[in-house]
Amino acid sequence: MAFSKENIRSTLNGILFVALFTVAAIDIAEIPILKSLGISPLIIGIVIGMFYANTLRNHLPAAWVPGIIFSAKTLLRTAIVLYGFRITFQQIEAVGMAGLLVSIIMLSSTFILGVLIGTKLFKLDRDTAVLCASGSSVCGAAAVLATEPVLKAEPYKSAIAVGTVVLFGTIAMFVYPALYKAGIFDMDPSTYGIYVGGTVHEVAQVVAAGGSIDGSADNAIIVKMTRVMMIAPLLIILGIVLARSASKDSKEGKIKVTIPWFAVWFIVMAGIHSIGFIPENIISVINDVDTFLLTMAMTALGMETNAQKFKQAGAKPILVALIMALWLLIGGYFITKWVVAALC
Repeated sequence: MAFSKENIRSTLNGILFVALFTVAAIDIAEIPILKSLGISPLIIGIVIGMFYANTLRNHLPAAWVPGIIFSAKTLLRTAIVLYGFRITFQQIEAVGMAGLLVSIIMLSSTFILGVLIGTKLFKLDRDTAVLCASGSSVCGAAAVLATEPVLKAEPYKSAIAVGTVVLFGTIAMFVYPALYKAGIFDMDPSTYGIYVGGTVHEVAQVVAAGGSIDGSADNAIIVKMTRVMMIAPLLIILGIVLARSASKDSKEGKIKVTIPWFAVWFIVMAGIHSIGFIPENIISVINDVDTFLLTMAMTALGMETNAQKFKQAGAKPILVALIMALWLLIGGYFITKWVVAALC
């Protein structure tokens, strides 16, 4: 046992080791050029974690490994629960039915598209396809992290999915404002904000793409956080679907549905935040702690990722993510225009 009397010291050493890398990742993310690009500590964490895994990992004491696994698994669930404090139900109400409907349509269509083309067209394994789809459809790296425990996927598959989010989310962050300023997007700033929030990958990327156009930032962020909240029902539905699929394939008959309770508690935390009795300075501290825990989970995930696995996966995950990115860009544009015209 990782926290038995004999092993607890080594496990804590492993956790502290990940925490030290996390401090470095957060400091690196504050470098002005990286901050201006919307590169979050989570992304820096997985990069330096992978660098360590593929250079000096063989020098790590084996007794510390449970601490790394604890950071990648248990701390991850805690971080996803605390992520709920970034959202309120009032934000969803403020953006109106148009923002909510765009979020639902884009999330569900992108997720289904990613899974289908990943498994059917490109013959990816189920876990890689689902992780790539969740990253593109919901909220980037955080969604990949939240989905991984439900699938019980290998760490390298999550790392591949995060890589696709970084690539196409960063491209989107620059392409969206450029197309709008060039007059290619025929929509007002308010509608553009809904479009960005409903289609761009990471929260930081949404802030950058929405903030580039006057009058669109608030809608962009609120619609994005609406998408973030939908990770909870998505994970619950995914857990049910996986259990039913396993039941059909099992000779032992029906398999019990495992509810991802951390997703349920995520909604509970959002509800507590919505009530408003916790002071904003406390919420700010919780969010800082949450960012640290998420970065720890990402760093630990990187430490468990071998570069050889990326070579085995090849270009297929990138092609799947490219198709989803084009759907978000083009399909999202027309869907946003249609929804806003129908409801406003």
